Amino acid sequence: MIVAEIKPFKEMKEEVAHHKKICILGCEACVSICHAGGQKQVGETAAQLRLAAKIDGKTIEVKEDSVQRQCEWEFIEPLKEYIENYEIAISFGCGIGTQFLAERYPKVKVIPGLNTTFMGAPIEPGVFVERCVGCGNCVLASTGGICPVSRCAKNLLNGPCGGSQDGKCEIGNETPCVWQEIYDQLEKQDRISLIDPITQPKDWSTSTNNQPRKMVLDHLKTVKTGS
Repeated sequence: MIVAEIKPFKEMKEEVAHHKKICILGCEACVSICHAGGQKQVGETAAQLRLAAKIDGKTIEVKEDSVQRQCEWEFIEPLKEYIENYEIAISFGCGIGTQFLAERYPKVKVIPGLNTTFMGAPIEPGVFVERCVGCGNCVLASTGGICPVSRCAKNLLNGPCGGSQDGKCEIGNETPCVWQEIYDQLEKQDRISLIDPITQPKDWSTSTNNQPRKMVLDHLKTVKTGS
C-alpha cells in the first residue's frame, strides 16, 4: 500500500491564505488506512481552517468530500458537478491522486495535503514499514520472499556486507540485517544454495530513470472499429 502523512497545517494554511472557497478531497484507499487521507482527516483539517479563518477575522467556505480512489478517472469524474466552483482544492490522496485531480480539472488550483512517503506494510497497528521500491525487476524468488532492494540500507544484491553484526545492520541495533533474514528464511525452506551464486548488477532501467514508466495491457485497451 502507498503510505503518506499529513502535511503540516501551517503549510496548508499558507497555501490557501488568499482563497475564500476551498474544497478538501479525501481518498478512501491506501492513505486512509495509514490515517492520513480519509474522511476523518478531511474533517479535522476543514475544522482547523475554519477556526484559523475565524481567528484571523476572515470568512471562508470549506467543502468536505471524499472519493473511493483519487487515482482512477471514474471515481473523480462526479466531482465535476461542483469542484470548479471552488478556487482551490486540497487533495488528501497520494501524489498520484493529486496529479489526477490537477489533470482532470485544470481550472482549479490543486495542492497536496499529504506527503507521499513509500510503499509499505502495516506490520502492527500504527506502524508502517517500507517493503517495496517498485524497481520493476523483482528478485523475491531467489531471496526467500524478502526484498534486499527496499530493506537493505545499501540495496545489496549480494550480502551481507561487512557492517552486519549479530544479525543487525550497522546503521543501528534496531534495524535487522535483511541478508541475515534472507539466509535464515532460505535455510528454513531448504533452499540455502540460492544464496551462493553471485547476482549480477541490477538492471535499473526498469526502475525510475529518465522518463515516467508506463504499462500497457493490450487486452484491456479500447478497440476502435470502423463505422
